[in-house]
Amino acid sequence: MAARETGIGPLNHRPHAPDLDLTFVRGQFPAFSEPSLEGWAFFENAGGSYTCRQVIDRLTAFYTRTKVQPYYPYPTSEAAGAAMDEAYEQFAGYLNVGVDEVHLGPSTSQNTYVLERALRSLWREGDEIVVSNQDHEANAGAWRRLADTGIVVKEWEIDPETGVLDLADLDRLLTKKTRMVAFPHCSNVVAAINPVAEIAARAHAAGAITVIDGVAWAPHGLPDVGRLGADIYLFSLYKTWGPHLGLMTVKRELLDAMSNQGHFFNAGHARKRLLPAGPDHAQIAAASGVCEYLDAVYEHHFDEPADPAERGRRVNGAIRVHETRLLGRLLEWLRDRDDLRIVGPDDPRHRGPTVSVLPLTKEPEDLVRALAEHKLMTGCGHFYGVRPLAGMDIDTDPGVLRLSFLHYTTEDEIDQLIAGLEAALA
Repeated sequence: MAARETGIGPLNHRPHAPDLDLTFVRGQFPAFSEPSLEGWAFFENAGGSYTCRQVIDRLTAFYTRTKVQPYYPYPTSEAAGAAMDEAYEQFAGYLNVGVDEVHLGPSTSQNTYVLERALRSLWREGDEIVVSNQDHEANAGAWRRLADTGIVVKEWEIDPETGVLDLADLDRLLTKKTRMVAFPHCSNVVAAINPVAEIAARAHAAGAITVIDGVAWAPHGLPDVGRLGADIYLFSLYKTWGPHLGLMTVKRELLDAMSNQGHFFNAGHARKRLLPAGPDHAQIAAASGVCEYLDAVYEHHFDEPADPAERGRRVNGAIRVHETRLLGRLLEWLRDRDDLRIVGPDDPRHRGPTVSVLPLTKEPEDLVRALAEHKLMTGCGHFYGVRPLAGMDIDTDPGVLRLSFLHYTTEDEIDQLIAGLEAALA
């Protein structure tokens, strides 16, 4: 797929990107030196990743030295506020958006529900929105509730065999009344990488905004939201090596038009307009550790100075090459099995390293238990991906076995997973 379509570029888009130094990378995550986790391989990263030490250090420092109300004119309070400000500034750089376009809330699900209320004020009864059934429920359920308020909700349905969204189907749904198109960058069960920039361009041509669920894609490298053309982009920091917060970017002019969801006296404060309650000061301050970690990875692998957005693009290129290599090995083994069905594309170039499989001779829950005996951490169920699984005629109870990994995963761990699967399926 072309860079203009996915926002990730082809696999060779960084011809001089070095191989990831896994010893260095894993050295940034305390979990890999934790005695109780020794020998265990973590393959449920899509549910929540390990946390990098930079985040843990910042969280500890905030609770130890600056656990006071921020932004008052005394040193401890000023330091607390500065630590929070740093998070917004650093994420704005990596995501290639304005500082006032970065918003941190309690979770992606809650952020989406707040957005639904804020955006509804812009639309009239009879206006239309397009929502896909490839979505995690966080970016599906909230928007569908608008049907109860007079909004026409149109379904962009996945192919029942492949789980992929067809752009021609979207074109047929778009009309002069379309106000929003909501879809995932990458599904958390199907894992097909959608052509975000191209979809955004088509939506904008029809006069609609885009709301993109990046929860399943952002852990594989923070996206260049500025280049994607997204009006709203959401993801979860606890899946991107950080604290339990949801981050969303909202274009400045769109935020100004939306109704205020915070206290009435905070309507003039961009960061507070989408926060019905006060923010978690400590976790926001700790969140900048995610960017500090990316800085460390960049400086270890690259010599040239670069701004944060370019740093992110280069690190993402190295991450993508590494993850795709491991994904190719896993998919090749899975394709040769006649007792498993791969959910979604089986080409590693067109999907993220979250692999859902439908066991044909075993129950998913039994496989999870069997894999645990081989020190493999996996998961099963529907993972809130009820709609895409139903759209592919897959029973959501028991659901699927999900095998998900990140850039800190090693080839030896992939071998451990394959060996464990062979034994569990025997």
